[in-house]
Amino acid sequence: MSESIPTVDLSPFFGEGDEDGKKKQKEVISQACSQYGIFQIHNHGVPPELLSRALELSKTFFGFSDDVKLKSSPGNAAPHPAGYRKRPEHAPEKSEHILMFPPESGFNVYPENPPEFKGVLEDVFTHLTNLGSLIESIINECLGLPPNFLKEYDHDRSWDFMVAHHYFPATETENNGLTEHEDCNCVTFVFQDQVGGLKVRKNGEWIPLTPAQDTLVVNIGDVIQVLSNNKFKSATHKVVRPEGKSRYSYAFFYNLLGDKWVEPLSKFTKEIGEAPKYRGFLYKEYQALRIRNKTHPPAKPEDVIHIAHYAITS
Repeated sequence: MSESIPTVDLSPFFGEGDEDGKKKQKEVISQACSQYGIFQIHNHGVPPELLSRALELSKTFFGFSDDVKLKSSPGNAAPHPAGYRKRPEHAPEKSEHILMFPPESGFNVYPENPPEFKGVLEDVFTHLTNLGSLIESIINECLGLPPNFLKEYDHDRSWDFMVAHHYFPATETENNGLTEHEDCNCVTFVFQDQVGGLKVRKNGEWIPLTPAQDTLVVNIGDVIQVLSNNKFKSATHKVVRPEGKSRYSYAFFYNLLGDKWVEPLSKFTKEIGEAPKYRGFLYKEYQALRIRNKTHPPAKPEDVIHIAHYAITS
């Protein structure tokens, strides 16, 4: 029997008094995070019609000619790569995307058409930021950390970002949408159209995350894996492009301020007699290495930087 990814009902966390419901859902989350770092959520507080509209509008935008789409490109001189970009022809991952930072950042380059796209993007960003705060607080409880520990550690939202993706249909010879990887941040949310294609590795097997109506995918990133000294896992995942169909999705990265120091917490090391599995690092240095994987892909797969770069092997 093939494995499946659990779906968590978040409704107990939006009301008062359902402590039993919260306890049950936290058990599911803890198990998923400790085994493979990914789960799905519904009744999450983000309006379903907003998610559907965001997918519709991105599909419309990506259907425009390259000349039109490039008007929303940041340009080579831009200090931040917000806006529209298309992967180079020779890139192994065949896709195009819109990258967005917090609405108040001043960095964003929004498409002029469809006219309502900007407002919908900003609404989605705001809703997912708020959801990130809730999921972070639940993870905080699941790890047994002091109340508000992660909230205070990860208090600055200026490094959050969101990507609207369009993956081109696969050909007979290749279907790579997004190469196998883990996210370097804290928590990522994904919502995808009915085409699917997102897969997570669990016990050596690639499990498809079948799209479900009004459901979001939550995956744990490297920061949480390091802080917890591997108690919670960063999800290994990839995107496989289907033949004959485009795939549309969004990924929201609940991130960490670049100047933050990341290392295993004493709760998961010294206090329980466990050796730290990672040396500490500045988050912005790790993120820069990960970005370089994309901008200057190494010739050999083993030279791609992952969190294992900071692992203590002795």
